[in-house]
Amino acid sequence: MTAATIGVLALQGGVREHCDLLEDLGARVTLVRQLGDLIGPDGPRVDALVLPGGESSTIDKLLRIFDLFDVLRETIVGGLPTLGTCAGLVLLAHEVLDPAPGQRSLKALDVTVRRNALGPQVDSACTSLATTLGRLQVAFIRAPVVTRLGPGVEVLGLHAGKVVGVRQGAVTGISFHPELTGETAFHRALLTAAVGTSPLA
Repeated sequence: MTAATIGVLALQGGVREHCDLLEDLGARVTLVRQLGDLIGPDGPRVDALVLPGGESSTIDKLLRIFDLFDVLRETIVGGLPTLGTCAGLVLLAHEVLDPAPGQRSLKALDVTVRRNALGPQVDSACTSLATTLGRLQVAFIRAPVVTRLGPGVEVLGLHAGKVVGVRQGAVTGISFHPELTGETAFHRALLTAAVGTSPLA
């Protein structure tokens, strides 16, 4: 079986940690910085995608500068398995309650999120979190929370009574950073989805 190719959006944010974790799991990793990294003549060049943490408004601006925004949205909405962590969740959301001036989102998950809802960076912490994939040790860094769930959105985890993980179809968004603590459950799930939908499998 050919290894799945996982694209990691590499415009800004915590890219390296996701790449290292995915490579340790046996995936081929490609950095997505321009249109040709994502789409080829016959469709997506990757079997799944990771949108890493970082600054969601900055990533949004860079997506538009590099003409990636619309194609990225179409590709994700079209069914490409996608994992968004922290800022990645904000980018995926249908609505952001407190956007930066001019900030847009991909509207690929039917949820509303509030940025930085769990406090500033000085309140960042590692914690043990119960999720549908098991209890994981994860990091929260200026984390968003989900304040509204659309029909068909599954809750994957709660922290202090707030929704911090969701899935809708092939798209998963989480408020936390499993890649910083070496937790592989969500990346393994992404690889499983990638192999299940990949013509290379």
